[in-house]
Amino acid sequence: MKRKKSIVKQTLLLVLFGAACNFVSAQKTFSNPILDYGPDPYSTYHDGYYYYTHTMQDCLVLFKTKNLADLKNAEKKTIWTAPKNTDYSAEIWAPEFHFINGKWYVYFAADNGSNDTHRIYVLENNSKDPMKGKWIFKGKIAAKTDKWAIDGNVFTHKKQLYMIWSGWEGDTNGQQNIFIAKMKSPTEIDGDRVLISSPTHAWELHGALHDDVNPPQVNVNEGPQFLSHQDKVFIVFSASGCWTDNYSLGLLSFTGKDNLLDASGWVKSDQPILLQSDKNKVYAPGHNSFFKSPNGKEDWILYHANSNPGEGCGYKRSPRMQPIVWDENGNPVIGDPISEAASLAVPAM
Repeated sequence: MKRKKSIVKQTLLLVLFGAACNFVSAQKTFSNPILDYGPDPYSTYHDGYYYYTHTMQDCLVLFKTKNLADLKNAEKKTIWTAPKNTDYSAEIWAPEFHFINGKWYVYFAADNGSNDTHRIYVLENNSKDPMKGKWIFKGKIAAKTDKWAIDGNVFTHKKQLYMIWSGWEGDTNGQQNIFIAKMKSPTEIDGDRVLISSPTHAWELHGALHDDVNPPQVNVNEGPQFLSHQDKVFIVFSASGCWTDNYSLGLLSFTGKDNLLDASGWVKSDQPILLQSDKNKVYAPGHNSFFKSPNGKEDWILYHANSNPGEGCGYKRSPRMQPIVWDENGNPVIGDPISEAASLAVPAM
């Protein structure tokens, strides 16, 4: 009798597993947004799964799925909750999960309840599956000049590990710039930071506000993301205030030799490469990341945006994704943000 029950149980499990696999393979199209809420979306592809996350303010939540278009049905887990009464208790922003040298790391910005104290922190996990194992708090990551910092992105170029982020030049909120630094290890910056971008173009200057009613807002470059194609290196960043519909994406192209810390080698695009579309009803698109399709042949962008004008930096922001292409010079082309009414083919399996 026990053997019969065991056979029946195994059969049911096989049927359910097969149905789940068929669902993934059967889904051919999707539409944006892929979740109802999710600012600062980021994903990492590892061993056949996408590991996705976004800003949750007081904790770190990790999603695991084979198909980002089906993110609503992904497995998810809260892997860390901000402890109270610390320098990293509040405003947990823009987390990113990375698999580096056989270990998992999550980088995020946090403060003690006052935005002036924002810094970047890191957790480490020795498990090959980031949904398992133990996440260990490894502390703050800061350059020699330990200044305000958010939106850390880590990448490897020619076997050297780097971090890029958004920060203040001094100790007060004058404006947000993009900085780069080498890393000694996944948990330590090597030396000091180098400034590679400040808001200068008109499309980067929307949202500056100083009056007696509203808190001061400043010019913004933030959310930098490394991108490479063939032998070209780029950083895509968010510009203008996220509280405006003019939040957009700009492009830095590296034109130097091998030294990414050579600030003169970074050239900024004259125009944004992604901006709002009243025609498609997508507003304030920004804070992106990039990923490849499961078959490795397609390049995609993840970003958040609002569905209506004037929705600002709050809980209306939702994650969207769409393919990118490359022009004849090897530069990324995103086009307009895709309408929510459009149907897109899922990333190629």
